[in-house]
Amino acid sequence: MIAAVPLLVLPVALYNLLLLLPVAAGGLSAPLFTVAMSSGGAWAVSAGDVLAAAALVILFVDLMKPSAGPRAAAANLAMSVLLLVACVAEFLAVKGCATSAFFLITLMVLLDALAGFAAAVLGGRAP
Repeated sequence: MIAAVPLLVLPVALYNLLLLLPVAAGGLSAPLFTVAMSSGGAWAVSAGDVLAAAALVILFVDLMKPSAGPRAAAANLAMSVLLLVACVAEFLAVKGCATSAFFLITLMVLLDALAGFAAAVLGGRAP
């Protein structure tokens, strides 16, 4: 049953954990480091940016992982929808989640749920 858990629960849980810890004075939006660009500009990378980038990689892995069967796929879809509802509720109700990084993670959870619906609908059709 653990295979049915969507992997995107990891970045969502980590984001919530980091909200509880004092990462920096500015929280998840405070720059962790700055990269000097060849254009002369500076790219300030925050913990939220790193977490959103990691969530993109996790989304790719989650979309590529094989299903363990129709029951596991249905359970994964149900859990993805529950995670989406939780993310939307957090985005709207939790002050620390009203960031671009969390919005992007929520969008990734939405895409994961939509991919699950598409796979369920198109799964029985032959090309």
